[in-house]
Amino acid sequence: MKIKEIKVGEIAVPLKKSFKTALRTVHSIEDIVVKVITDTGHVGYGEAAPTAVITGDTKGSIRCAIEDYIAPQIIGLDIENIEEIMTRIDKSIIKNTSAKAAVDIAVYDLFGQLHNSPLYKLLGGYKKEIISDLTISVNEPSEMAEDSIDAVKRGYETLKIKVGLDSKMDMERIKAIRDAVGYDIDLRLDANQGWKPKEAVMLLRKMEDKGFNIELVEQPVLANDIEGLKLVTDNVNIPILADEAVFSPEDAVKIIQNRAADLVNIKLMKTGGIHNALRICSVAEIYGVECMIGCMLESKLSVSAAVHLAASKKIITKIDLDGPGLCKEDPILGGPEFNDYRIILNDEPGLGFKEIRNLSF
Repeated sequence: MKIKEIKVGEIAVPLKKSFKTALRTVHSIEDIVVKVITDTGHVGYGEAAPTAVITGDTKGSIRCAIEDYIAPQIIGLDIENIEEIMTRIDKSIIKNTSAKAAVDIAVYDLFGQLHNSPLYKLLGGYKKEIISDLTISVNEPSEMAEDSIDAVKRGYETLKIKVGLDSKMDMERIKAIRDAVGYDIDLRLDANQGWKPKEAVMLLRKMEDKGFNIELVEQPVLANDIEGLKLVTDNVNIPILADEAVFSPEDAVKIIQNRAADLVNIKLMKTGGIHNALRICSVAEIYGVECMIGCMLESKLSVSAAVHLAASKKIITKIDLDGPGLCKEDPILGGPEFNDYRIILNDEPGLGFKEIRNLSF
């Protein structure tokens, strides 16, 4: 099964409501899709999310990286030689992690098809079902409380609350949500680099004193401020999760060895795909540091790849794969079954896709 052709297209999926963080506001998913075609007629799909404020990738840069740099390096290679394919993808161009992720995902899809096995079983096969949280966009406290109530009614037991725009208002946001949903619901906070280190320490200590019972806080300070991240980790009791600070296995080693965070967040758009994500899992296993797996604003196409990874590894203990749950529609037929918070894998080969609608090449 050799790579014969790589096509690059686009997919657009409207969101149920605007997605707001400390970094951006988005109204619909508009991602790049990769279709890898083999000489046997098998097809693998991958997706890249243009998240310029985090990865630096745009739709134009993703398309260029794939068509001009990545594709020429791997066309003609056999899917069975996945190590060589991944090495060439990684060396074809520096950074451009979302572009690499899209091709990586499509290749792993084909790898599963080659061996007639669902991908998660080839990667470890730890479990067949996972439970995800749901993200609550940053808005006025009353609106966030209403959104949280709606999520709980849908069955979600863990909510990820976007904060980081205004620390004083963030206290009011969390209070409003706690008052609305009570204390049986787990709350995770994601500041998206929105606080300064001392500001984060003061705010999180106040939340501890108020008894808000926060499960974890994701990337409270700037991604490159490792000392600031460590300051927060060392001075609060709430576990701190490194997200934007960890793109590569080397980043994970640096964060863990410096004890700059308590947990590590894996996202395929940051790691460049499944291959490097597996290496981060190995690093985390060595040090005994638990991982979360998350996603950008992605459709079910690439989130399915993250689901397979999450289901394969014991070290991934927290799931933030709510991308499909934020979408107004699902153009992807087949793949894992997303029932709001509950995600169930099937036994179809690879990622198990049947049809991808709304694609334009």
